[in-house]
Amino acid sequence: MYGSRILLVLGLTTLLIFTLNTTARAECCECWREVAPRLELTSPYMRGEAVAYIQARLLELGFDPGPVDGVYGPLTHRAVLDFARCRHLAAATGVNGSLWQELMVEPVTAHATLPPLENPYITIDIATHRLTLYSNGKQYKQYPVACGTARTPTPLGEWTIVHKAVNWGSGFGTRWMGLNVPWGIYGIHGTNKPWTIGTRASHGCIRMYNKDVEELYPLVPSGTPVKIFDSSANANPRVTRMRLMQLGSTGPDVVYIQQKLKEKGVYLGYADGRYGKMTVTAVKYLQYLYGRPATGIMDRETYHILGLVTR
Repeated sequence: MYGSRILLVLGLTTLLIFTLNTTARAECCECWREVAPRLELTSPYMRGEAVAYIQARLLELGFDPGPVDGVYGPLTHRAVLDFARCRHLAAATGVNGSLWQELMVEPVTAHATLPPLENPYITIDIATHRLTLYSNGKQYKQYPVACGTARTPTPLGEWTIVHKAVNWGSGFGTRWMGLNVPWGIYGIHGTNKPWTIGTRASHGCIRMYNKDVEELYPLVPSGTPVKIFDSSANANPRVTRMRLMQLGSTGPDVVYIQQKLKEKGVYLGYADGRYGKMTVTAVKYLQYLYGRPATGIMDRETYHILGLVTR
């Protein structure tokens, strides 16, 4: 029920913002009252996608509704009342048609233009759903993000922004920053599902609020390094199968091998999932140190050297 209604609400929002004149907009208020679900504090609490959308919109406008979880609880209700009071609206007991309209057409205050950054780079912790922007090695700003699900994980590793675009495609919000992941199309982008921010909900990409990605976009040119990691205590990346790796191999397991080679102090390149010449050289040196034939190929003996298998 809520899913179909929220689609109607979004459709009406687009009409209100882009096509209606002042008179038509006033007439459409009646449509809002008929279509938008009334949300108020009840027992048990109201739930649904419409609630999640309201929560995300309130957060975007600077009113903290608590977790964006689709549950209309006391924190969300308080944020609704604060919004109504700040907009000098009549005393509200919840989100009615008029308040829906006010929330949907109220523009987000434009963010201040930030100064150019020197030597920017990005880290993304999928455990905390937090993107951190650095300048000259110092933390500059943080943003909440959504990451990939367990079935469609965000690729861990050390990547680079290689493609930037405005309004790249449906579902990618207002900005797109593509990463050089060799086994798929992944990037940092906005979203038309703001209630997913702070969760594992994507197909592997990094989602941001549109206002945040619009702020970040001009600060990070193509070539900006992006490190994606998992700080959770139970994070245990591993090689799921001991495939023969050699020059030209790619994949998440290559990332893990490169990380293990770094721990051994024999690899100085990026953990970028590409079994290139630097990785071959590192494997050869490791094999030489342990008295093995220096083939540069990840075979069972070399997996053993890295402590990934037992004899």
